[in-house]
Amino acid sequence: MALCRSHVQQRIEIARQAMEAAQESANSESKSSAGDKYETGRAMAQIERDRYAHQLDIALALEQELERINSEKDYTIVQPGSLVITNRGTFFISISAGKLSVDGNEVFAVSPASPIGMALAGRRAGDQVLFNKMTYEVLKVG
Repeated sequence: MALCRSHVQQRIEIARQAMEAAQESANSESKSSAGDKYETGRAMAQIERDRYAHQLDIALALEQELERINSEKDYTIVQPGSLVITNRGTFFISISAGKLSVDGNEVFAVSPASPIGMALAGRRAGDQVLFNKMTYEVLKVG
């Protein structure tokens, strides 16, 4: 969970810094004799700022999603917050943060809405899931 939080915080910080840089760029565009060049430069900087604002919104939504997950609970059924150990890897059902290294072990942080998250949802230890033409055996849910 801490690595997912760190991942989200990093995304938030990068988006905020990029937004600020784009805004500074827009503000510092100097008016030249070629008015169209000035307006085009400001418009491009505004588009870039808006793009980073959208990325920030997404990162803040991920942060809220993480806040709703109780990773301290001991789960027996795959659901948000559970750690799922399969014969093909370990999955933390939380947010889409990709492959993370936890104590030297690879853990894939996946959203419950992701294809693998949906395939594993509601499963218990001993269940098997067919995903991408491969069988995943749920060894442990915690």
